[in-house]
Amino acid sequence: MQTLIPTLLSACVSAGWTVQTNADRATAALAASNTWGAAWSILVSLLVVALLVTLLGLGLIYLERKIAALFQSRLGPMRVGPYGLLQTVMDTIKLLLKEDIVPDKADKVLHLLAPAIALTTPVVVLGLLPYGPLAQLADVNIGILFISAISGFGVLGVLLGGWSSNNKWSLIGAMRAGAQIISYELSATLALLVVVMFAGTLSLSGIVESQAEGWWVWRAPLVGLVAFLIHLIASTAEINRLPFDIPEGESELAAGFHTEYSGMRFSFFFLAEFVNMFTVAALTTTLFLGGWMPFHVGEWARFNEVMDHIPPLVWFSFKTGFIVFVIMWVRWTFPRLRVDQLMHFEWKFLLPVGFANLVAASVVALGNWYFYPVA
Repeated sequence: MQTLIPTLLSACVSAGWTVQTNADRATAALAASNTWGAAWSILVSLLVVALLVTLLGLGLIYLERKIAALFQSRLGPMRVGPYGLLQTVMDTIKLLLKEDIVPDKADKVLHLLAPAIALTTPVVVLGLLPYGPLAQLADVNIGILFISAISGFGVLGVLLGGWSSNNKWSLIGAMRAGAQIISYELSATLALLVVVMFAGTLSLSGIVESQAEGWWVWRAPLVGLVAFLIHLIASTAEINRLPFDIPEGESELAAGFHTEYSGMRFSFFFLAEFVNMFTVAALTTTLFLGGWMPFHVGEWARFNEVMDHIPPLVWFSFKTGFIVFVIMWVRWTFPRLRVDQLMHFEWKFLLPVGFANLVAASVVALGNWYFYPVA
């Protein structure tokens, strides 16, 4: 402990960050024949993810209620606990006590499996995100590719939930979700490729470290900003948030794909939406806003030194919180798109712009026509 605290402090206030994940610590413990140390690292990782999911569920739901109230000139939750802080806790208890009903003609196995798949996907992504130089559970050299692949399983939970319910509204909602998520995933991937070209790596930690001279959202002239906007819009559509929430449009489909869910199974879908929102914000921060990296500008040594005194975890939390606020802001500002409008926007506007931006970014990257090129 006496050596750990100075190490953490030095990593937080200097430019010479040494990235070390919990998986690295477990591997080092195994190499030293310290089985208990490795087991402890793995246990800590699991506990951290479980705690993070719990806090995200409680915190983001409360935050969304308060932000919605702010935009609608209301107070939001105020009665249960100070400023309504315990309202989400009471709602969780209510869902735990509610009866879990499964339709008679539903496919019971798939009906049970669907919410678990929907929630598992964003939870896996949480373990790969770099929250700080010493606050990452695992880093793989194909991090972006792995996240893109595992994110595709999220739509499987929605499709299974709608199909297994034996309900027409649920099925229509599931089919809408499949078409929407698969379509917008194309644009999100094109935006990811722009960052990969400039960073020269698929590793999430590597992408963060490549932004030591500046964040890609501004360092890559125009193409970085366009890729940032495309990724944010497409990712918002992928997680079915307004104005892209047609899979569960209550004015058209009752509750969409989760119409036949109640109790804890419904809460899994509900929780998955908010965890997905956090992962989208965190991934956007990692790719375009420097992740835990402070705001640096090239060779401005004095300015960069001042920025280094703000701990990396604070930088990451602030940036991610800002993106979460923007996603909530959009939800409570814009009306829901029609199905035809949503697909038209993706296939006839967002995707062509994404391809054009990718070509332009490749020219900029090959010519080193961006600020502070990577050596």
